[in-house]
Amino acid sequence: MKELRALEPDFWRAPSAHNTQPWTLTYTDAEAEVGWDPSRALPVSDPTGRDLRLGMGAFVECCLIVCADAGLPVAFRPDPGPLRVGFLHAGSTPYRTPFTTADVRARGANRGEYHPGHLPEEVVAGLTGMRRLACRDLADLLHAADLRQFGDREVTRELRSWLRLTRRHRRYLLDGLSDRALALDRAKALALRASLALYPALRRLGLPRVLAGASRALLDYDGDVLVLVGAQEEELEAGRLLMRHWLTLSGLGYTTHPLSQIIDCEPTRAALAERLGVADPRTLLHVARVGRPITPAPASARLRT
Repeated sequence: MKELRALEPDFWRAPSAHNTQPWTLTYTDAEAEVGWDPSRALPVSDPTGRDLRLGMGAFVECCLIVCADAGLPVAFRPDPGPLRVGFLHAGSTPYRTPFTTADVRARGANRGEYHPGHLPEEVVAGLTGMRRLACRDLADLLHAADLRQFGDREVTRELRSWLRLTRRHRRYLLDGLSDRALALDRAKALALRASLALYPALRRLGLPRVLAGASRALLDYDGDVLVLVGAQEEELEAGRLLMRHWLTLSGLGYTTHPLSQIIDCEPTRAALAERLGVADPRTLLHVARVGRPITPAPASARLRT
């Protein structure tokens, strides 16, 4: 397992909610335990751990792809335990995958503007478990979810702790959501910093409504939102599947922008399930808009570089 240490910077290119990068690798001679750091979880905005498990699954898939590209026969064995999802161990052959380390490095989220246009039917058909909706059909749910999120003092406090809205922030190059990752210019980043700093006083004066107002225009174009539907008990595997889908889309020139707040909010989650004709809202695992970005997004910060 010693060879894996040199590959960690590419393992860490896996996506995670708020770019918390919660994963840990603990090595022995024979295997590496895949776990997570509880200080990098989101207990307020992700109380069920759904996003955490999806991120851990994406990390596992990322590890296997990078190892395979390096010619290393590495496999994964699920073994849930306290702060653990399983083990990477020596396999008989490298993991079979069409993706490479270069694909992992090229993938990224983009929260900026997208060109109008829809995904070809054959692309959507190849994304197992994905359901498609038009962007404009979800604009009302996104606004309602953002209003609920920014109206919650604890959720907003947790979000603020992961924002890096100035390059003077001591963790700007390490983790979290930077101004660049959020596609904010200097003036908007400064305004958001000031608003959140004064949140306790401004909350009663309607700040949540102002902050949520930005989402009204986000989906006001002809584009696509993809929703992953799957078994709640298989969120780790769903995260691996999502990683493969993201790499497929990235290879075709598309990028994604997670909109998890829609399924973090009970009323909007139920409304989305109804629109999709899904009986159990708990099977909605991930939501993201997908398209071709107008401006490339910078690579997000990483703990391992």
